[in-house]
Amino acid sequence: MSPRVTWRAKGFAQLFARRYLTWEAEDPEVHQRALAAYLGAGMEPGAGLQPPAAGEERVQWTEVIQERTGAPGERVYTVAAQTDTAGLVYLAVSVARSGGGVLELAGYPALVGAPAAGPGLGEGEPREVSDPALRTVVERALRNYLADSPAELAADLTATARVSPPAQALSLESVQRLAYSPEGGQALSATVQAQDARGARYTLAYALDVTRVAGRWEIAAIQMDPYT
Repeated sequence: MSPRVTWRAKGFAQLFARRYLTWEAEDPEVHQRALAAYLGAGMEPGAGLQPPAAGEERVQWTEVIQERTGAPGERVYTVAAQTDTAGLVYLAVSVARSGGGVLELAGYPALVGAPAAGPGLGEGEPREVSDPALRTVVERALRNYLADSPAELAADLTATARVSPPAQALSLESVQRLAYSPEGGQALSATVQAQDARGARYTLAYALDVTRVAGRWEIAAIQMDPYT
């Protein structure tokens, strides 16, 4: 992206984060309409967030605190957002330009810790992970990462693993998709469904790095660069 487009993309990421994290349980369609212009092809209404049965949330301020290069043509921005109910949360937002040159989400956001960064995906089609042992480890690690259970998570991490769990604990409901990065290696992408303590449901996307240690899979990084 050009410097001008990058500047616009930062604003796009902040506006998306503000609208994504602002909702009223009594009128979820307002939330969906507010996000419709941001969504890429094939994404769920509301970018996969389903508000709980009761309550509301407002964003008091947002700020981009980190950015990195994602897949070709994408930039990933970590947005800090102060909310009135969940407190300070961090949202990783991938932004790209559509075929018509319009800015849009490149994929689902991710609730992360601060600071947050992750390995970008390369070109090509992602290949689904079929190894049952690897799928088990990744699902267990994401469950403990989202729940902020460091003792349980540590059992699946390498000695030098880099992780920063989100401040808002979440319950993992399912891993919808787990695929290898198109660039190869041992980088993975996971699309998951999760729920917070209020009952709000999210579709989120995470980047992971894995490695094999003494015959078993371990996690080297979740949504962070393991080499810096």
